[in-house]
Amino acid sequence: MKPRNHRARSAFSIVELLVAMTISSLLLTATLAALDASFKSYKVTTESASSHVVARMVMHRLTTMIRTGEDFGPYPLNPILDPVLVPDPPAIEFVTRRDEDAGTETIARVERRDAPDGSAARFELWYVETVMLDGEPVGEPKEYPLLNNVQNITFTLYYDVGPRLREATVDLTIRPDDLKDAAIAAGLDSASLRLVSTISPRRVD
Repeated sequence: MKPRNHRARSAFSIVELLVAMTISSLLLTATLAALDASFKSYKVTTESASSHVVARMVMHRLTTMIRTGEDFGPYPLNPILDPVLVPDPPAIEFVTRRDEDAGTETIARVERRDAPDGSAARFELWYVETVMLDGEPVGEPKEYPLLNNVQNITFTLYYDVGPRLREATVDLTIRPDDLKDAAIAAGLDSASLRLVSTISPRRVD
C-alpha cells in the first residue's frame, strides 16, 4: 500500500499570524514614537530660535530708545551720595520726542508686568507711551507688550549730578514658550536666554 502524499500548506497558522502581528505592531509603535519625538524636538528648536530672534530685536530696540532718549527716570533722591538706582519693580522712563510748537512731549515707559494667569512665563515686558501737555496727559496712553516669556529683567541706572543718566544696564532673561507635552513626553527643554547690554545716552546740549 502506497503512502499518501500530503498536500503542501498554502496559508499561515493562527499562531504564526499572531506572532507576525505582534512584531509588526511593536515595530510600528517604536517608529511612531521616534517620529513623534523628532517632531517635538523640531518644534522646540524652532520655538527657541524664534524667541531668541524676537528677544534680540526687542533688546536692540530698547537700547536704541535709551540711547536717543532724554530726561530719564526714575532717579535717586541724592545722585551724589547714591548715584546708582535699581528700580523695583523694574521700569525705566524717558522723553522720546518734544514738539516745541505744540508744547508737548512724548514720554515712554518700559516696565515689567506680571504675566496673565495660566501663562507659563513669570513676566511680560510692556511699552507705555504718554503725550504730555503742561504736565498733564493728553488722551489715553498707548501701551502694548514688547516681549512675553520674560523670566526676569532689571534696569541698573547710573546717574551724574543733575540728575543726568550716565549709563543704563539692561539685564534680560527669557525662556522660550515650549510645548508642555514635549517636555513631559520626550524630556525636551530649551535653555533660557540672557541678554545684557550697557547703554550711554547721547549728550544733548
